[in-house]
Amino acid sequence: MNLDELLKEYSELELQLADPAVHADQGRARTLGKRYAQLTPVVGTYRELEAARDDLSAAKELAGEDEGFAEEAADLELRIPRLEERLKHLLIPRDPNDDKDIIMEIKAGEGGEESALFAGDLLRMYLRYAERVGWKAEIIDSQPSDLGGYKDVTVAIKAKGDDGVWSRLKFEGGVHRVQRVPVTESQGRIHTSAAGVLVYPEAEDVEVQVDPNELRIDVYRSSGPGGQSVNTTDSAVRITHLPTGTVVSCQNEKSQLQNKESAMRILRARLLAIAQEQADAAAQAERKSQVRTVDRSERVRTYNYPENRISDHRVGFKAYNLDQVLDGELNAVTQALIDAEMAEKLAQHS
Repeated sequence: MNLDELLKEYSELELQLADPAVHADQGRARTLGKRYAQLTPVVGTYRELEAARDDLSAAKELAGEDEGFAEEAADLELRIPRLEERLKHLLIPRDPNDDKDIIMEIKAGEGGEESALFAGDLLRMYLRYAERVGWKAEIIDSQPSDLGGYKDVTVAIKAKGDDGVWSRLKFEGGVHRVQRVPVTESQGRIHTSAAGVLVYPEAEDVEVQVDPNELRIDVYRSSGPGGQSVNTTDSAVRITHLPTGTVVSCQNEKSQLQNKESAMRILRARLLAIAQEQADAAAQAERKSQVRTVDRSERVRTYNYPENRISDHRVGFKAYNLDQVLDGELNAVTQALIDAEMAEKLAQHS
């Protein structure tokens, strides 16, 4: 969509949102309001740029009579290119999922118990980051390990404002490698292990229609570390989506109904990702790049404890504040990935 079309759409949205009848349908009003909020920075910057260009033309005409206008013209000649650059960035097509919440799965990989402990460290890192930026995080399902880590853990993260979680955490998918002396190591040797992270935009009911006849639902007793039973009733739920073979299990909640609802949230998110992959070859390539196997060689990021170093191998990011990153200070890391994506899009549209 070009600028003229966006300006026309913005004007139409203004008229619709001014109509009281629109607000009788809260869902429609919310959708229109969200789109209006997305376009407001574009239109605002465009109007600011047009005003600056008009002011520059007038200032140049009057510069011969008044030196003050010559100074104003010089300032405007510096300001206009900055506004043009800002508008160019705003016109880059957005990821349609950027304003969505996410479901994140963290899975232990190579390294046994040490990998499970690292999966727990990653979970705490994301929970602390969510807390810092004012998001709400909720552990949906987990399989704890014997030493306090996680073999597998699923967390839902929701934003409170318009800035979606997906826009900042979509790049976290992949194999995360850790280099440190494990608590299980008696000789003090540095080991390398890995954990895998999968990130899905959370799907709304209207986006993914699931036919109950295409589901197989099994119930069983939930288990804790070491496989011991922690529940005397069959409250854990396993849902299999027969057409795709997608399997989701949940056992964290005490009731079967709550576990079923949590499993359905995860299932819808996975099915949305599958549908997007099938519809978009680029999305398919991106999803495949996340985690094929939790293998140390397929890492996207390395956490080196002895050097207090974090390295993201996709964009060459490196910093020596690993302790702070693990405490939730992820902004510099995520911003490097966002900037790299923006640079790539600008190159494609230049």
